Amino acid sequence: MQQSSFSHVGCYVRVSTENQLENYSIPEQKERLEAYCKAKGWRIYKIYPDAGFSGGNTDRPALQQMLKDIRLRRLDMVAVYKLDRLSRSQKDTLTLIEDEFIANGVEFVSMSENFDTSTAFGRAMIGILSVFAQLEKDQITERFTMGRIGRSKAGYFHGGGNAPRGYDYIDGKLVVNEFTAKQVQEVYQKFLAGESVNSIYKYMHKKYGGWNSSRAVLNTLKNSVYIGKVKFKGKSYDGVQDHIVSDAEYHQVQKLLSSSAREEAKTSAQKTPFRAGYLLSSLVYCARCGARYSANHGYYKCYSRSKSSQKFITDPNCKNTNYKIEELDEAVIAQINRLQYDKDYFNEVVGKPRSTKDETKALSDRLAELDRQISRMLDLYQVGTIPIDQISSRLQELQSKRDTVKEKLISAQQGADNGRKEDFIKALKSADDILASNSLEKKRLLLSTMIESIWIDGESVEISWRI
Repeated sequence: MQQSSFSHVGCYVRVSTENQLENYSIPEQKERLEAYCKAKGWRIYKIYPDAGFSGGNTDRPALQQMLKDIRLRRLDMVAVYKLDRLSRSQKDTLTLIEDEFIANGVEFVSMSENFDTSTAFGRAMIGILSVFAQLEKDQITERFTMGRIGRSKAGYFHGGGNAPRGYDYIDGKLVVNEFTAKQVQEVYQKFLAGESVNSIYKYMHKKYGGWNSSRAVLNTLKNSVYIGKVKFKGKSYDGVQDHIVSDAEYHQVQKLLSSSAREEAKTSAQKTPFRAGYLLSSLVYCARCGARYSANHGYYKCYSRSKSSQKFITDPNCKNTNYKIEELDEAVIAQINRLQYDKDYFNEVVGKPRSTKDETKALSDRLAELDRQISRMLDLYQVGTIPIDQISSRLQELQSKRDTVKEKLISAQQGADNGRKEDFIKALKSADDILASNSLEKKRLLLSTMIESIWIDGESVEISWRI
């Protein structure tokens, strides 16, 4: 193919940021390519500018438009000022040239390197230069990462202008914002006082605005930046910013967040439920597979059946009954009312061992399933398919659950603890006032004081009382 036959040339130009000071700006690249094509006698069909787009991928609007024109046979050559303007990725460069340009009969010319794909030498040079483009990209990434690690080690936050709530980002440092810092402190105080994440979110949003979800509250409770830490790539460093909460408050919150009480049934009345979205959340279990029940879409559903959270599935084939939320809530409250006014029933419950054969079996099955999950995680660690920090975190979570289930199993096998009877009776006497109130938190605290767990088996509902 002779150069004079190139009557439809697409000129591609790019800089990585809108305000970047480079040796060749968008206008300069255009000017040089226009002069180059004029000298060669080529007609420019269109100039495709991508201003402010990285060369590390091909997700660029002008590049995609050029590829569309190539596929529609509107171009017979693509010209760039320099190879790395097309891409800094070796793989992307060769893919574009071989699978898009050459495959559609389009030649490629790089003005600065003075070669084109219409010659064998040009094709060879494409491969060589794209290797160096990839190397430069990797070196830039490495330098950038090392810089961020260095800042983190020096104690400086690396999130740029996206400062966490409670701080402003000024001159490269986090500076306490007194107004929003008080909000952070209030969140910690309320959580430590026993309020749920959901109720805190609603309160904060109503009082201050800007707290748009319970996730915002949870992220605040988990963020170690408030005790003077900065993190990068999973590692924590001592930061230079002032603390907003005390170390003691932060670590107590982490203990509550990671405690087994969050994922398993409550073990004491003092552990106010973490999520108080529904009356019986965290108390309901499947008597068939041992999994917990969750509340969603109007029903309490076995996790194994609903599969709404993969980590809580114990038997993927479980078909236990879904219970309407209001019906199960009313059924449990009815049992508490019956305990108050039916002396025979009260004596029957108080004198009845709280563990049952089904409960013991379900707990044993759950324990065995956790042992299998722990074993699988250890296998994954040995073959090295998952990063060690992820495996370690998951193993700690599984072990915490296992310890809780083991305690419950031992307690169930040993029978009732009569030492709880006094607290149980005291809670029962206050039940009328609490159940008539509008406080979901108080109702859940009452139920967690009186009820160990609720077991569903088809239409059958069995309550394991804390006596």
